[in-house]
Amino acid sequence: MSMLVDASAFQPETFAPETVALNADIIAKMSVMPDTWAFPAQLIRDLRKSGRGIFPVPAPSQRATMIEIPAPRGPIQLRVITPARGAPRGVYLHIHGGGWTFGSSDMQDDRLEILADAAGVATVSVEYHLAPEWPYPSAHDDCEHAALWLMRNAKARFGTDALTIGGESAGAHLTAATLLRMRDRHGLMPFRAANLVAGCYDLALTPSAAAFNERLILTTRDIRNFVRAFVPAGVDLSNPDISPLNADLRGLPACFLSVGTRDALVDDTLFMASRLTAAGVSTEMKLWPGGCHVFQSFDFPMGRAAEAASAAFIAKHL
Repeated sequence: MSMLVDASAFQPETFAPETVALNADIIAKMSVMPDTWAFPAQLIRDLRKSGRGIFPVPAPSQRATMIEIPAPRGPIQLRVITPARGAPRGVYLHIHGGGWTFGSSDMQDDRLEILADAAGVATVSVEYHLAPEWPYPSAHDDCEHAALWLMRNAKARFGTDALTIGGESAGAHLTAATLLRMRDRHGLMPFRAANLVAGCYDLALTPSAAAFNERLILTTRDIRNFVRAFVPAGVDLSNPDISPLNADLRGLPACFLSVGTRDALVDDTLFMASRLTAAGVSTEMKLWPGGCHVFQSFDFPMGRAAEAASAAFIAKHL
């Protein structure tokens, strides 16, 4: 893993057969699915949670517990999964994806169980307020308060204050925003490392995000609609609190950025990794050949390999 861009990762002949097959299956399924944007957000959330979306929905973890903490717009829940064996060596603050509009803290329990066991961490997933009912800055504020709570309580709750943070898609975006708020608003950087998976770091859209029209998980239309739902009209999308790509990135912890090369947000990772490196941040980047948006959600060889790489990065920084 390094910052070097392997051009072969973008060449179809390097894509593993099972990756190609997964992408074809997703495209076929999405081609006959109803238009997400023709229905209320809550209906789509309910359908996804019942397994009628494109992403697989795991069974709830029998190891999960919930903690309620205060936040600016009312209490929020943190979903905790601890390692199956032994005390945690560290804590991973997880921020889920879903375009700031969908998703929940319990929809990746299987992956967080694997991460908890592989890296030896307690995973703490934030149930932040969702758009459009709760637009910016609601999710930012919730994640900021979750980070502050964890910093103050991790040692007593989990026996360790070795903190890491990460998320996928919108969760990676909120991870970056949370790190910047901790630094700029509180003069703090309690996290040792950040795991940034397929994030959207420029809500005005990078070139790849602005020109991806194939129905392979996430299209340009989807991204624009997510941004409209999340950011109130008239708010400047270039604000670094909204688009972390535009921020001064100095002083952030070690970052691992990963993305598939058939992801609409591939440029976001390429650009963010470059800016982090230029800011003097210890940065690793991994491009996964032919991977669709958040391909890690699917149980196939490259998905499992990507999850293992993230766990190894987190474990290394505890």
